[in-house]
Amino acid sequence: MQDEIINRVANSKLVTIDLEDLYPEGQRVVFDIKDWLFEGFVLREKDFRQQVSEFDWSIYKNQYVALTCSTDAIIPGWAYMLLSISLEPFAKKIIIGDLEQLETSIYQDVINHLDISEYEGKPIIIKGCSNKPVPQNAYIMLSTKLKTVARSIMYGEACSSVPLYKKK
Repeated sequence: MQDEIINRVANSKLVTIDLEDLYPEGQRVVFDIKDWLFEGFVLREKDFRQQVSEFDWSIYKNQYVALTCSTDAIIPGWAYMLLSISLEPFAKKIIIGDLEQLETSIYQDVINHLDISEYEGKPIIIKGCSNKPVPQNAYIMLSTKLKTVARSIMYGEACSSVPLYKKK
């Protein structure tokens, strides 16, 4: 009689969480205000307000927007606030920063609203590789949240995981 091959990983109680599965759909864009500044460096309030009021913000419908200024101009806080007030009816999320900061902020919302009760007392593997732009901060946020309920937390794949935490 031949020995039967048993997939111990498939039969285990390990739960794999792939942050890529939690990736919210929607285009991510950077809105650079340098083009709205005089010579790329000086914010003239009257001109800036006019550009904001005349711009078609609907092109950002259902998009995630990172507001930035790629020059060394000093931008007053109210300018970003004014932009966000105009963007708010259309954009899914608005931040000041770059695309990585935007992704981190998006994932922070996702993880904050994640119901982790189903992971109570279970061994968890947080899948490491992804094809989508999952920021490193998302892994930290998720592992910190799961630590409150998980029996153990590992990183990687079931066949080659790295242990991170084990409940005492």
